[in-house]
Amino acid sequence: MIKKWWHDKVAYQIYPKSFLDTNGDGIGDLRGVIRRLDYLKELGVDIIWLSPIYQSPFVDQGYDISDYYAIAPEFGTMADFDELLAETKKRGMYIIMDLVINHCSDKHEWFQKALADPEGEYADYFYFRKGKDGKEPSNYRSYFGGSTWEPVPGTDKYYLHMFAKEQPDLNWNNPRLKKELFDMVNWWLEKGVAGFRIDAIINIKKDTAFPDYPADGADGLVSCTKMVEEVDGVGELLEELKKETFEKYGAFTVAEVFNMKEDELREFIGDDGHFSTMFDFSAAVLSEGDKGWHTGREVTFGEWRSALFESQLEGQKVGFKANIIENHDEPRGASRYLPSYAQNPKGIKMLGTTSVLLRGIPFIYQGQELGMTNCRFDSIEEYDDISTKDQYKVALEAGLTAEEALEAVARFSRDNSRTPMQWSGERNAGFTTGKPWLKVNPNYIQVNAAEEEKDAASVLQYYRQLIALRKSDSYREAFTYGEFRPAFEDEKGIFAFTRSTPEQKILVAANYGTGEQVLELPSGIKKLLLSNNAEIKSAGNRICLGSCDAAVLELE
Repeated sequence: MIKKWWHDKVAYQIYPKSFLDTNGDGIGDLRGVIRRLDYLKELGVDIIWLSPIYQSPFVDQGYDISDYYAIAPEFGTMADFDELLAETKKRGMYIIMDLVINHCSDKHEWFQKALADPEGEYADYFYFRKGKDGKEPSNYRSYFGGSTWEPVPGTDKYYLHMFAKEQPDLNWNNPRLKKELFDMVNWWLEKGVAGFRIDAIINIKKDTAFPDYPADGADGLVSCTKMVEEVDGVGELLEELKKETFEKYGAFTVAEVFNMKEDELREFIGDDGHFSTMFDFSAAVLSEGDKGWHTGREVTFGEWRSALFESQLEGQKVGFKANIIENHDEPRGASRYLPSYAQNPKGIKMLGTTSVLLRGIPFIYQGQELGMTNCRFDSIEEYDDISTKDQYKVALEAGLTAEEALEAVARFSRDNSRTPMQWSGERNAGFTTGKPWLKVNPNYIQVNAAEEEKDAASVLQYYRQLIALRKSDSYREAFTYGEFRPAFEDEKGIFAFTRSTPEQKILVAANYGTGEQVLELPSGIKKLLLSNNAEIKSAGNRICLGSCDAAVLELE
């Protein structure tokens, strides 16, 4: 494996709108990020991923970009961004931007020009197609519900949008459009960003015949992912993107990839892959329902563990995956992956231990290091997220009561992770002096950074120790390049694995069950490196783990 500068780094995702508001308008801003850089440095963060901060109407929280070269005034100015870049560099940290190039906003200049002249050159920046038999060109359902096709006013044409109708898809078959995108990417890299998190990128390849497929729902539509899965050739576009942009700058790239074909992993994240890494969603997809969130299911510990282990073994053959517990599109991991008896500081530390020490790049989402959890919303009106509102509607149409539909979306809503960061026990969790754009989780009184700073046994202090261990001179090599191997798979409720080099063998073991477990280790214990319970007992080659205990051991 070719060693890269980012292999031993720890990344942290900031959702700027909810991070810290410095001007009292209820919306987080870039000055808030600057103000908390030392907090992130102390946590052990190297790479900061900023969710979109570009100019946008915010139909989909900034993933609908109206100007790729401008900072949204809600977040500040380009001068603020330049200051942020300079301050991160002073601290030896890196900024990566969110790159949203499958689609743009319908308010973008390109789309406005396309609408003004539906036969002109800008129309070909998008997919303008005539309808079939007086209906849409094909029967695809968008990610946010309803047809992917929206009428072009004053014509017999429609335009394609795989997400909201305000997010028209960009035509990657158009060389001029591609050049515009590549120039923009290089502009940001020239400015000094270290790379990008790349949004929904596999969607850029379309079957331009737009064939119909058998419906998969009562609405007569089929998920647009069907077309993505059926079409070949995305690799050629991704390789062109890499060669024209990232490769020239040694940029770090992490891709959001769903619906990848089997045996394509090496092409995506191998030594010469399209990207540096890609997120591991193997656990996140387990609970998905086939008809929407209301058909989502509980996932057993065994299948969750198996999915992660399988993904780890697959990944280490070719490159590095990016490991997550949660992000801005997922509910909070502490509420999703922990059984009710483990939804406490000890259990949250256990979950962090078994994630951060996996092979790959750990991505921590803001508030994860505090143990932030899902937030209870009292009505659908309290939610902001476009996807949550669509799924509530889907649940009602499926025959659920309003109460049942609200319960269904509460489990999976993206707003669970978008509630304001909990900095203190003061009003609005210290996030803003104004009215927060989204409800603050009421548990901020107990779960907040200021309280956890003072408590040596807090989740925050434990995360600092966990990251410090991963990056320490003594164990950095083992946790970066050490072989991953599952352990104690026959023991019920045990999540355990080893990270080994020829010189060291480290065991990470956690008890997700309710009863005490004694593990017979393959060799004696050289050193207990970290534990979430000071009372853990070990002797010789045995260790006793109580419910929610986690331990990191160097073996002889």
